[in-house]
Amino acid sequence: MSILSLVEDRPTPREVYNWRIYILAAVASCTSCMIGYDSAFIGTTLSLTSFKNEFRWEDMSASEQSLVSANIVSLYQAGAFFGALFAYPAGHFWGRKWGLMASALVFFLGAGLMLGANGDRGLGLIYGGRVLAGIGVGAGSNLCPIYISEMAPPAIRGRLVGVYELGWQIGGVVGFWINYGVDETLPPSHKQWLIPFAVQLIPAGLLIIGALFIKESPRWLFLRGRREQGIATLGWIRNLPADHIYMMEEVSMIEQSLEQQRAKVGLGFWKPFKAAWTNKRILYRLFLGSMLFLWQNGSGINAINYYSPTVFRSIGVTGGNTSLLTTGIFGVVKAVVTFVWLLYLIDRVGRRLLLLVGAAGGSICLWVVGAYIKVAQPANNPAGTQLGGGGIAAMFFFYLWTAFYTPSWNGTPWVINSEMFDPTVRSLAQACAAASNWLWNFLISRFTPQMFSAMGYGVYFFFASLMILSIFFVFFLIPETKGVPLESMETLFEKQPVWRAHGELLKELRADEERFRHEIEETQIKQAGLHGEHIEEAKV
Repeated sequence: MSILSLVEDRPTPREVYNWRIYILAAVASCTSCMIGYDSAFIGTTLSLTSFKNEFRWEDMSASEQSLVSANIVSLYQAGAFFGALFAYPAGHFWGRKWGLMASALVFFLGAGLMLGANGDRGLGLIYGGRVLAGIGVGAGSNLCPIYISEMAPPAIRGRLVGVYELGWQIGGVVGFWINYGVDETLPPSHKQWLIPFAVQLIPAGLLIIGALFIKESPRWLFLRGRREQGIATLGWIRNLPADHIYMMEEVSMIEQSLEQQRAKVGLGFWKPFKAAWTNKRILYRLFLGSMLFLWQNGSGINAINYYSPTVFRSIGVTGGNTSLLTTGIFGVVKAVVTFVWLLYLIDRVGRRLLLLVGAAGGSICLWVVGAYIKVAQPANNPAGTQLGGGGIAAMFFFYLWTAFYTPSWNGTPWVINSEMFDPTVRSLAQACAAASNWLWNFLISRFTPQMFSAMGYGVYFFFASLMILSIFFVFFLIPETKGVPLESMETLFEKQPVWRAHGELLKELRADEERFRHEIEETQIKQAGLHGEHIEEAKV
């Protein structure tokens, strides 16, 4: 089978897999470019000599330096936590399209505010700008996966939500390498450290422009009672006429799902809150979605993203420029593996197996890295500019950890959260999931400097242990969602045992599909027969 072969829930016309759906996903994923760039550039920018000189780093004690770094990094996550929650009313009332536009505008304002900081004004503008930028990306991290999943055909939904993750990695590559570039080409100056901050404006500007032209989510239009507009938009996205059988089936599933939700939950703004509080099945899935992000952050990824120079120094990489280069290679490895995840793994291997394999392999790698640091103690026994054999082996296992983590825990929790909720609670559920991500992200970024100071090699053992625990969580609680229509997710999560739910549901869906097509064919035959009778009567 080819790398782009599809596993479909039902026969799908070739027209459905058209360029329009990929363009819409790419434009929306400028959101994740903003997130990926920020998560990558900030740690290495703070390590630039020009930044430290301008804000008089040498006048601070080591603990004060750690505190300032942690505050600059973590204020962004704090803003993102609230932004993810604010996105719920924006997505509900304004729609996914204009919600994305608003998130980009807030981020653009925050990024612009940071550019006014200098040594005389102090760090206040950077602090304020980081909060605003965080609010923008928090809202975008809520709305973008929802928008993509609501438009995507089931067979490529993982791949299209994966475009969101790809945007994250593209932004990350630029963010990891930007400081290596300015460090190599520019002398230490105000301009040198300001350029990385200014580049934030590019993905935000692209999203603002692109949001003017993309289509609204058809499912949101149905939810708001704009049926005709929803059908027209869905037909444009699918590249099919409204009377095509595939369109008729999809519209029928959307409307049937909304009817069920109207009867069970209701369609108002506050109804999902009531449902989440009183419906144990919804509350359970909210718990699962939030916990996925606990385990994602428990892998240690954001400790590495935000404080990569510190991580590489702990392994024994010395020299500011060398540390920036090693960090840049880390970003490239993540981006390359993300392409493999996007094009093949997510919709062929599925979500569940990826999480299990990624956690097991990643945990082994971190145990090895931590053991090397404990035995060799590179901080106390510097090897100069060249790593020894043990250091090279530790770097290999670190990059191997990246290869395990990236195609599993990096993007898969976003895919699962974007698809496992019913239409009427999806926006609230995604807000809770995104807020959960940013909450754990904040805690990790806020305390990572202190963890490295207090725990040393134990930091790696800590994250390795959490990855082991995540294996049990996924195996017993997370069913496979690959290829399952959004409207069938509630049925999927009702089936037990979890590890067999996916196969049983797909069998039921295929049987329902056969019955539906048989009913359509019978109706067409009856209509043709009646039409023939009318012709005969006319002849008489």
